[in-house]
Amino acid sequence: MMKTSTPVGLALTLIAGAMSGNCMLPTKFVRTWKWENVWAIFSVVSLILLPWALALALVKDLEEVYRTLTFAQIAVPLALGAGWGIAQVLFGISVKRVGLGVAYAIIVGLGAVLGTLVPLFVGQNNSLSRSSLSIILVGVLLMILGIALTAWGGHLREQNTGDNSSSFQNKDYPAAILIAVLCGFMAPMLNYSFAFGQDIAHQAVLFGNTPLRAAYAVWPVGLIGGFISNAAYCIYLLSRNRSWSTFQKLHPDALWSSLMGVLWMGAFSLYGMSAVFLGARGTSIGWGLLQIFMIATATLSGVLTGEWRSASHRAITFLGTGLTALVIATACFTWSNYF
Repeated sequence: MMKTSTPVGLALTLIAGAMSGNCMLPTKFVRTWKWENVWAIFSVVSLILLPWALALALVKDLEEVYRTLTFAQIAVPLALGAGWGIAQVLFGISVKRVGLGVAYAIIVGLGAVLGTLVPLFVGQNNSLSRSSLSIILVGVLLMILGIALTAWGGHLREQNTGDNSSSFQNKDYPAAILIAVLCGFMAPMLNYSFAFGQDIAHQAVLFGNTPLRAAYAVWPVGLIGGFISNAAYCIYLLSRNRSWSTFQKLHPDALWSSLMGVLWMGAFSLYGMSAVFLGARGTSIGWGLLQIFMIATATLSGVLTGEWRSASHRAITFLGTGLTALVIATACFTWSNYF
């Protein structure tokens, strides 16, 4: 049995959040490729190549581990991963229809809350004390407030700078919001895949792997489900936009697309480690902490790259207040793990 350590788990989650929050930063340097070209390479690197490379390198007897699993133990995380892949596609559609600020508030807000609470109540409720549960719920409420305020600050910045990407018509707005809500419900399925795929990790431990290494056996199964959804959408766009020919020449954009995949998968491999260090509630409070650190670092990157330079004082006030709420939520999640 591995000894848990909240400080180590917190530090790993912070690094994971920084990597995840910045994994889309390389798109700022893409010059020639279309979105579908970038996303196709990103998906192959992050959802196929890296998870399998890490699992094969770190998990002893990986083939035997998978061979001894039941159909349900494989099918559940794979199906949940596929649902998360669909959510990724819906996220892009939602941003285009309702704008980044509104879409981000709905999708990330729902995803953060459900991804924290569902594993908590479905798989870990027996280990919860009343004090711990109360502190976690306060943290969740502060997280919702923080996400809403930072997203609204981003929305005000978009209006002020003319950077709003929304192109919907008023009559389509309810349908667009419905898509965003559906995406929000499906977005945390990646965490469900990891949380409810722990039978794979437990089986890997029986083959002599440490809990830290065993966690890497879960990712290839869940992420291949996500790859199926993402690959199907990329193939559709590559065919519709006739952009297959872009892959014929090596281009620096391939490097930026691959770097996105490295940052993203690196983040989630560290999250898997942090969940082990955080103990029984690692896949619940760990997910909440990951979302907080991801939002905070992505926002900071936006500030450092000049995205907020011409933002109004009101937008910056919302941003600052939201980040403060997220910091307090972080303290609540961390404190709850000591009860």
